[in-house]
Amino acid sequence: MRIGLTYDLRDDYLAVGYGEEETAEFDRAGTIDAIEGALTELGHETDRIGRVQELVRRLAGGDRWDLVFNISEGLEGVSREAQVPALLEAYQIAYTFSDPLVAALSLDKAMSKRVLRDLGVPTPPFFVAGSVDDIGRVDLPYPLFAKPVAEGTAKGIDGRNKIDGPDELGSVVGRLLAAFRQPVLIEEFLPGREFTVGITGTGEDAEAVGTLEIVLGARAEPFAYTQTNKEQCEVLCEFPTAPPEWSRPAEALALAAWRGLGCRDAGRVDLRADGQGRLQVLELNPLPGLHPTHSDLPMLCTAMGMSYPELIRRIVDSAARRVRPMDPRLSDLIGLETAVRQSAAPSRAV
Repeated sequence: MRIGLTYDLRDDYLAVGYGEEETAEFDRAGTIDAIEGALTELGHETDRIGRVQELVRRLAGGDRWDLVFNISEGLEGVSREAQVPALLEAYQIAYTFSDPLVAALSLDKAMSKRVLRDLGVPTPPFFVAGSVDDIGRVDLPYPLFAKPVAEGTAKGIDGRNKIDGPDELGSVVGRLLAAFRQPVLIEEFLPGREFTVGITGTGEDAEAVGTLEIVLGARAEPFAYTQTNKEQCEVLCEFPTAPPEWSRPAEALALAAWRGLGCRDAGRVDLRADGQGRLQVLELNPLPGLHPTHSDLPMLCTAMGMSYPELIRRIVDSAARRVRPMDPRLSDLIGLETAVRQSAAPSRAV
């Protein structure tokens, strides 16, 4: 297949003045190289597209692909991860990972928790604060944990996000509101063991690859798998394989959440135990990082004996089932719009 690659290259954004935290979700060149190398090894032809604006330009210019391998996170808005999927759907081009609905839903942690709650999947009780005035309505037992409602890569999370009493609540929520300009998710803090489950496949074909425990080292930031702990996970954290008494219930819950939200192809589900040892779903990541040695899903697959090319093959094979020829009526409509646009363009003097 001819496979296009959509992504946000971190170096591009840093070069024009964006900061390290602003670009924390974006990919380094090594990740794109690894994905492209795996796709080539699997026999596919690749075409680097880049960010959503470049995709718009390429589509308007008439470029098409059999499949797009999409890992674009987007820059602005709570639905930023849905931008590339929505655009590709408008052109009837198949792509990897979740559709626009799931991409937007899963990034908004509160909305996804509401769906999980409706599905009967256990998740910590929570409250969403849109301003510091809202904290007076928080009716949850301490300790609590606060984080931006729509960020990934643990942005906004450090050792200060655990809240032990009312005096801390206002300052933590105020700091997050000011820094990220979005509502803050406040939920019960779960003091138990933390796990991440890797999943490949879609719907009933989805299966758990395995489960790793996230163990914070002595030098790690406390209480959570924070942004710093993620960035320096090789030296600050350990990731032992979860024993069966934890992996079995974790994987059952993860698959229920994955299928319930409609996630596709591959990703992770993060869980943590409460004070009684009962596992609860923290959040889903249906657009996982794919650096072969630093991102959680490839690390998990490696621990379970799955090679990086095999992970990429599973993703592509799952997404390829959605490849369909473009409806000729849409092709005619796009051709008509192109002709109208070209005829309306001012002619250049010879």
